[in-house]
Amino acid sequence: MSNGPAGHVARSTVRPNSETGRRAPIRTFLHSTDGIPIDSVYDPGAVVYESVPDTFRTASRDLVFVIAHGFTGEVDRPHVRRVARVLRRHGAVVTFSFRGHGRSGGRSTVGDKEVLDLAAAVAWARGFGHARVVTVGFSMGGSVVLRHAALYPRTADAVVAVSAPARWYYRGTAPMRRLHWLVTRPAGRLVGRYGLRTRIHHREWDPVPLSPAEAVPRIAPVPLLIVHGDRDGYFPLDHPRMLAEAAGEHGELWIEPGMGHAENAADDALLARIGDWAATAAG
Repeated sequence: MSNGPAGHVARSTVRPNSETGRRAPIRTFLHSTDGIPIDSVYDPGAVVYESVPDTFRTASRDLVFVIAHGFTGEVDRPHVRRVARVLRRHGAVVTFSFRGHGRSGGRSTVGDKEVLDLAAAVAWARGFGHARVVTVGFSMGGSVVLRHAALYPRTADAVVAVSAPARWYYRGTAPMRRLHWLVTRPAGRLVGRYGLRTRIHHREWDPVPLSPAEAVPRIAPVPLLIVHGDRDGYFPLDHPRMLAEAAGEHGELWIEPGMGHAENAADDALLARIGDWAATAAG
């Protein structure tokens, strides 16, 4: 796993708005250190109306969130855009499509090489001048933000993992058994490519990457938030509890009553609480 420079930025497709003096969203292709083009979007922080004391405020200019979506997600999925919209109330937001997803190149390795994609997005976010970077990952993206924080120390100022697995090869629920069929079988990979816009690599992991539970102790002293729903159909509660135990005192665990799995299940109120936590924890 390379810890070198995260890559370079291709030509932007959206330019800053010079008439208003405010940046417009910027969309471009980043390149990971292994040469994969990663479709990425930068959204500046929003201007937010406050009913009390009846004023407007601008989201923190030194804070940026980098959002890592779940497996079969992509930057243009409605639930990814909703996450970005809510977190823009707190700071700028970078969203991107992992390799093999959407318009990004390459093929998905289901959480292994995706750490290189996140590293490129974090470096890009820093390049806008933000002093504080918070990585927020969902499901597969949750495992990636944990491993990224362990393999690239201090590049994130706080880390949030939502609905993340603690260990690899889990098949204890029906959704995970279906996912393993999708990833490991030729017919499943065809369904992924043409039905889910996700191109999956046919090769098995070699070597097996550091597991999320193994990564967590290496994150300290960077603040860590673990969020999991008590109705998660993919990963039962022993997964977040294992992560929290591995984190020790530097990690915080939220078990959300009635919540299911990942971005679709994270409502706006929860996302706002995550934004509040991050704005404080990131220093």
